[in-house]
Amino acid sequence: MHQPDPRAPAHADSPARPARRTLLKLAALAAAAACLPPAPALAQGGRPLRLILPISAGSGVDVIARAAAPALGKALGQPVVIENLPGAGGITGAAAVVKAQPDGNTLGLVSNNHVINPSVYRAMPFDAVKDVTAISVIGATPLVLVVNPKVPAKNVKELVALLKAKPDAYNLASSGNGTILHLAGEMFLGEAGVKAHHVPYKGTGPMITDLLGGQVEMGVVALNAVLPYLKAGTLRAIGLCGHARSPAAPDLPTIAEQGLPRYDVEGWFAVIGPPGMKPADVQRIHDAFAAAFTSPEVADAMKRLATVVEPGTPAAAASFFRAEAERYARLVKASHVVVE
Repeated sequence: MHQPDPRAPAHADSPARPARRTLLKLAALAAAAACLPPAPALAQGGRPLRLILPISAGSGVDVIARAAAPALGKALGQPVVIENLPGAGGITGAAAVVKAQPDGNTLGLVSNNHVINPSVYRAMPFDAVKDVTAISVIGATPLVLVVNPKVPAKNVKELVALLKAKPDAYNLASSGNGTILHLAGEMFLGEAGVKAHHVPYKGTGPMITDLLGGQVEMGVVALNAVLPYLKAGTLRAIGLCGHARSPAAPDLPTIAEQGLPRYDVEGWFAVIGPPGMKPADVQRIHDAFAAAFTSPEVADAMKRLATVVEPGTPAAAASFFRAEAERYARLVKASHVVVE
């Protein structure tokens, strides 16, 4: 994955003090996730794979997972049951993976938030790097800064001018405080030297709903989650957040090429399992995911979803998680973004 050089945003949420209730709340979330029953076995006796997504339905990663599920089931030789377990920035779903039996029948499909959380939350019920089995970083999808069409700005220059003319008059939506979509938005504000009021939502779905309705004016989202709205004109794209344009929207310029050259952030997604998985199971699952995501039918779907697929090895995934955790720790510290 391309590694951007993040610049600390000038405007972010104020730090929160460590609180005992934070630890108790996160511990309760982990305990509740651990008690969730596995997906029921099929009538024929075959056990399905439980693929946990620690995000809400309708998000970019959710769309990707559902597009690949049939091919993944074929590659694995077992059906795939996708289960959305959003909450606490992804901690609820990841905790369910961490507490599962390491038999290869419960996995998680996580994104940047997984390695951001340790820097955002003062108390974590598990170690996001050490307490998971890294299987593969599958690929990445572009992020895009969008606005409601009522906002009188069609590009970065016009949006920055608008935000400078009316400080704090506009809202910046995100899928949750401290999430990658929040940090990406704050990075834009910092690079542009402007302000906006942050409005966190419990997931991407509610965020997009209010962007469409005009309750909030702008936000960063996965391109694949909003392509239909961009084509219909119910949302307007200001610019892509990554270092390059997307084949899915070749006429849409990046934010970097519109005057903010250091702005560069993308959303990646990866497969993890519980700690203690057997190496043979890890390799088997890695190979199945790689085969599914590079199969012709899924490759075509990923192209339509503006997603670049480059399945990496388990060793590369583990190294990537460590590097990303360190990178976001620096960004979160500079941003003063802390969730209690």
